[in-house]
Amino acid sequence: FYFSTGSTLCSYELQPSEYTTDPRAAKLCPKYPVPESAPIPFFHRCAPVNISCYAKFAEALITFVSDSSVLHRLISGVMTSKEIIMGLCLLSLVLSMILMVIIRYISRVLVWILTILVILGSLGGTGVLWWLYAKQRISAGALETQIAKDNLQALLIYAIAATVFTVVLLLIMLIMRKRVALTIALFHVAGKVFIHLPLLVFQPFWTFFVLIVFWTYWITVLLFLGTTGSPVPNEEGFVEFRMAGPLKYMWWYHMVGLIWISEFILACQQMTVAGAVVTYYFTREKRNLPFTPILASVNRLVCYHLGTVAKGSFIITLVKIPRMILMYIHTQLKGKENACARCMLKACICCLWCLEKCLTYLNQNAYTATAINSTNFCTSAKDAFVILVENALRVAAINTVGDFMLFLGKVLIVCSTGLAGIMLLNYQRDYTIWVLPLIIVCLFAFLVAHCFLSIYEMVVDVLFLCFAIDTKYNDGSPGREFYMDKVLM
Repeated sequence: FYFSTGSTLCSYELQPSEYTTDPRAAKLCPKYPVPESAPIPFFHRCAPVNISCYAKFAEALITFVSDSSVLHRLISGVMTSKEIIMGLCLLSLVLSMILMVIIRYISRVLVWILTILVILGSLGGTGVLWWLYAKQRISAGALETQIAKDNLQALLIYAIAATVFTVVLLLIMLIMRKRVALTIALFHVAGKVFIHLPLLVFQPFWTFFVLIVFWTYWITVLLFLGTTGSPVPNEEGFVEFRMAGPLKYMWWYHMVGLIWISEFILACQQMTVAGAVVTYYFTREKRNLPFTPILASVNRLVCYHLGTVAKGSFIITLVKIPRMILMYIHTQLKGKENACARCMLKACICCLWCLEKCLTYLNQNAYTATAINSTNFCTSAKDAFVILVENALRVAAINTVGDFMLFLGKVLIVCSTGLAGIMLLNYQRDYTIWVLPLIIVCLFAFLVAHCFLSIYEMVVDVLFLCFAIDTKYNDGSPGREFYMDKVLM
């Protein structure tokens, strides 16, 4: 510093050439303006040695929170209501478990109630439109204006369209009534699966824990990549790390790894659930089930099917990455591109999203076929696709009626938890803001309901493929008896 600026910082009795060599420099020279630090093991980062640094940081954080009145009130509301929040989160967990049991017993009633309501709604809407058209036509004779004619014509078009829609809907309901009955039976059997395999309920929690561990590791490596390369002073006098050579492309490699391994972990959950449900379905005497079908399924996955899961998740990655790139381009060009380019970008993003959803559904069924036949991924995907095409109407019924039922279940749990939260937090309205606690509770309730009911949906899909394969190769005759439950028969 002295040689570059000519500024003498230490006592004059110490020569500048002795600043770094003389043992008296610690007393005769000022202290560094940076706290003394030491490296953290394994992370190659420096952290202050003096604990007072952390105390000052905590003090600054508390001062910031105290100065922000809104933030302070929100946080105090959460801290005051923490017992209620924990109780409501537990309530959403219990409600999700109860709903999974209840769906088994009320699925028949619930599905037919929804079907009847849809039919009555379409019939009622069509009747109202024709009634309005007739009433308007009678009154239009006395008042022949252009606006009245346009309204009358619009009502006629709406009434005809509603009539066509109602007729088509009734025909679809008539054709798919047996398929709807199959959906009800599958939901009933799925309830039995959870009674015999209770560990299935905890699958989302294990998957979420593994994902959190992986994402933590990924962020740690990302921090390492941030300081990779050579430190170079920039124009402003600060030091920045500039990467050269292959290191420039490590970000892309790391991003692909994030998507692929995340999909791989989710696919492992699907394969585990599929293996356990397949074991349950194709065991004639349920009391002869293995002690832990879930652990047996995990063992088969690790020993035989990791390649299948890796290939399936890689295919999803190949579709997801172009979609993310197009979304990034769309975001960067917002307001700059013309209408045609914007339309084409959105169309490509939409098509890739649809393709990703279709491949995800096919992959899940391919894992089920792998669990049944122990074939490789491509063979299993082909077999699953053929079976799904042969049972297209059944698939449509399950994916419409079944998914709508589960969506209603999620809404029911969130609304019930939110209502209970409003009633409990209402007693604290005079001295705390309970908007943030209520939002936290509702988000947690939706997350829990989604985790539980997505597993339920997965079990229903696996049971359906098992049922389709069972009916394809067995006919109930001696030597070719069905494996299915009596409700499915």
